[in-house]
Amino acid sequence: MAMGPVSRRGGRGRRAPMADINVTPLVDVMLVLLIIFMITAPLLVAGVPVNLPDSRAGALDQDQKPVSVSLAEGGKIYVNDEETAEAALPARLEALAATAAKGPEAPQVYLRADRGLDYGRVMKVMGELNRAGLNKVALVTVGESGTGEGAR
Repeated sequence: MAMGPVSRRGGRGRRAPMADINVTPLVDVMLVLLIIFMITAPLLVAGVPVNLPDSRAGALDQDQKPVSVSLAEGGKIYVNDEETAEAALPARLEALAATAAKGPEAPQVYLRADRGLDYGRVMKVMGELNRAGLNKVALVTVGESGTGEGAR
């Protein structure tokens, strides 16, 4: 590896350009991108802010994308991050079940409910899920360490 310009044979004074690559700027850019991804990745976890209860349950393994039903603190209901009126919830769930019936198996439903909500309100939504035929329901909680999410 040459440390400077290399002279050719004959010694006439013409020198060939250096063939070394300076990787310091590449490393700097890659480290900045790594920091950006480390900061933004946790912000992309959930679409609807819900204060989840704690649990020691582990996360579930899954092949297909689940349906997310969220109950926010004010009582608003979200299906796949889209706000849905309580009166329109049964029709929306039946439409999801009808599209899922074309597939090999029923979709997994993740139910995320704020810890401050009344238990009866959560059970009412679970009853609507059962009535629509969406029986694979997982309740999403905050993991034991408080950083990750688990479902059981």
